[in-house]
Amino acid sequence: MASPNITNIPAPRVELIDPRTGLMSRQWYRFFLNLFNLTGGDSNATSISDLQVGPPANDAGLVAFQAQDAALGLPPVTLDQIAELTKTVQGMALAPIYQPEVQHVHYGAFQDNTTQTAAAINTPYAITFDTTDFENGVSRGTPTSRIVCPNGGVYNFQFSLQMTKTAASLGYAYIWPRINGVDVPDTATRIAFQGSNTDLVAAWNFILQMKAGDYFQLMWAVDDTSIQLVHYASVAFAPGIPSAILTVTQVNI
Repeated sequence: MASPNITNIPAPRVELIDPRTGLMSRQWYRFFLNLFNLTGGDSNATSISDLQVGPPANDAGLVAFQAQDAALGLPPVTLDQIAELTKTVQGMALAPIYQPEVQHVHYGAFQDNTTQTAAAINTPYAITFDTTDFENGVSRGTPTSRIVCPNGGVYNFQFSLQMTKTAASLGYAYIWPRINGVDVPDTATRIAFQGSNTDLVAAWNFILQMKAGDYFQLMWAVDDTSIQLVHYASVAFAPGIPSAILTVTQVNI
């Protein structure tokens, strides 16, 4: 008959640290408490290191264990049980250290320092980016309107567009996202421009599910070609203004 598992060692799938509390999990706490009690509760000369070498070598050692069990109100331990505990402790010493998987969050930041115009009204155009500010797993593709996400997950695409209108009439601009060349349903926004030299900054974000290898494009269209994405050069008191800025952050893997 096999000796009972007097340590109640947790299964390998039980994490040492409970992610909900940041503290040692209940199962591992009970396991180490059992080891502590079986080695005398820090009140005798037998330690975990001693058990890694071997069980008590004589009856005196066994008597000491049984005396401690009696003091704690526990059933008396046997040599077979101590031998089984020794095997468990030695196996722990040989087991590889558990290392949790590190999840890497990917991101990118891009901008464009040219003025972008629409060649025709009511026609979709993809906004391009000529500069990469930061890149970690998210990159510009070909053409540079494509922002490629090699890793699947949920991403936050946040943009700002410096827009202007050079003619005096009323005009509208439309902005929306595409994934792999396909419009994302129910995502467009229309903004109005009234008067010439009217500046406006369009800035919001999209939370989108991307598969590995998908690419994102920020689209725009106008009903008046005098509406532009404009780049302004730096001045004495302020840096230059990109026509388009896009930041991409992976929020869930």
